Amino acid sequence: MSDEILVDIDNLQFDYGGKPVLQGVNMRIPKGKVVAIMGGSGCGKTTLLRCIGGQLRPSAGKIDVDGQVINEMSRSQIFAMRRRMGMLFQFGALFTDLSVFENVAFPLREHTRLPEAMIRDLVLMKLQAVGLRGAKDLMPNSLSGGMARRVALARAIALDPSLIMYDEPFTGLDPISLGVIGQLIRRLNDALGATSIMVTHDVQESLLIVDYIYFISGGQVVAEGTPDEIRHSRDPFVHQFVYAEADGPVPFHLKAPPILDDLLQEVGRV
Repeated sequence: MSDEILVDIDNLQFDYGGKPVLQGVNMRIPKGKVVAIMGGSGCGKTTLLRCIGGQLRPSAGKIDVDGQVINEMSRSQIFAMRRRMGMLFQFGALFTDLSVFENVAFPLREHTRLPEAMIRDLVLMKLQAVGLRGAKDLMPNSLSGGMARRVALARAIALDPSLIMYDEPFTGLDPISLGVIGQLIRRLNDALGATSIMVTHDVQESLLIVDYIYFISGGQVVAEGTPDEIRHSRDPFVHQFVYAEADGPVPFHLKAPPILDDLLQEVGRV
């Protein structure tokens, strides 16, 4: 990927209470691209997003976003940087006591001093972009899972961010909603001229919309490539993950003594 780089992650390391989670992650995210980060549960994908957003400070390494090192910023500098970032949280994370309109308006009121008339127009435009202007007065508990995710997407792009991050955007969606969200992610990224980083387990949908994929295992990048390269990868871990094979580098059986030893041990107790 030789394009101009927006996010440059160099030797990133992070520990939770002394337990290593990220162990030397290196990534380069070009401007204007949609990049997926994949890997098994607990491998550090969401932790990586939180480090990029400044919620977590790594123990070593560097995260450079558009020429600024996130993990060297003060709290106020990170807050200012987040105005240029959008985040779609897992399951949407809408404010349950606010209407659809107010949910999308929230970042505009939090980060700008725009007049209410302009905020209203911007909110309606973002809801129009995700096909839900007609739901502006509904409360989140009245929405289906797919609709809630689309409202959350409208909120994530409210400030026209240069970087949009998605944490498992397809989780829990039916096939129609999943396809809609996938196409919205691609179209909105291109329309806004933004850059998107997407943490996901949904391999097949992601391969249709992303430009590049990184695979994480054991806290490190173990494979990377374009969708075509990933589909035809001979790396055992990548092949198992992409084609959902039950056994491989990630074993089906948890390590245990031979079953005959366990059975004979039980017989000996009788």
